[in-house]
Amino acid sequence: MDLLSLRYFQTVARLESMTQAAARLQISQPALSKMIGNLEKELTVRLFDRRGKYIRLNGYGERFLARVDEALRSLEDGRLELLDLAERPTGTVTILNHVGSYLLPDIIAGFRKRYPDTQFKVVQHSEDLPSAPAFDLCIASAPFRIPGTAASTLLTEEVRLAVPGDHRLAGRASVRLSELAEDGFISLKRGKLLRDATDALCQAAGFTPQISYECDDPSMVRSLIRAGLGIAFIPAVTWGGSQGAAVALLPLEDPAITRTLEISWYPDRYMTKAAETFKAYVQSYYGELADAAGAR
Repeated sequence: MDLLSLRYFQTVARLESMTQAAARLQISQPALSKMIGNLEKELTVRLFDRRGKYIRLNGYGERFLARVDEALRSLEDGRLELLDLAERPTGTVTILNHVGSYLLPDIIAGFRKRYPDTQFKVVQHSEDLPSAPAFDLCIASAPFRIPGTAASTLLTEEVRLAVPGDHRLAGRASVRLSELAEDGFISLKRGKLLRDATDALCQAAGFTPQISYECDDPSMVRSLIRAGLGIAFIPAVTWGGSQGAAVALLPLEDPAITRTLEISWYPDRYMTKAAETFKAYVQSYYGELADAAGAR
């Protein structure tokens, strides 16, 4: 059993297709099939159920895949640790980013002024990852948490109501949710934590929000508000750029709404010096942001 056969097995197990796995690994399908067959002979069990040209990972294969994933991750951690010890850090930090996308470019730019050799890979959604854990740091809002990770709070911010400057409520010091039953909302798509939380609070206030526009891009939400096409719930700190004459940002009462942002990581995995330094920088950045906004 060698390292190459384990990596090949991992790819076949993920794809459950010899054809696709051979193409990704850039080897012939017969050679790949032979290698998997030899691995099964060595283990004395079948790892896949075969039906004609189709294969499916079976119970033995699932158990073995979990061990292979663990072993290969451990080896990769060892490689990174040796590079750090030799003062040759890889310089690449992979970030799984669920919230705060408006701020991330500024954070990375500021960090790279101090550490210009550091490279970044930004993943916007968990499904874009080939397998977990495939990131160094995750920025998300509670209660979202990937199993097996530890987390530190970055800030807790108020969620406010953003309305066009000519809206009937624009001059108010605050607004109650029950006053919004007849308004059209601009909102994130269902499944987003902020959308689910604000929908639930509107329901508790006695109405179902009328969604005029749905999108995944916070900058588009802001643009639609400025164009006078609806109102929206806006995180006061991390969704910057909503203020100005065209938009009024109003505190909510009865009830007030907040959300907490966290940075998380795998405590049982080796973290490179580049990732560790960036983690501390992100925590400092958000700490200063929270102090300036009075959001702690």
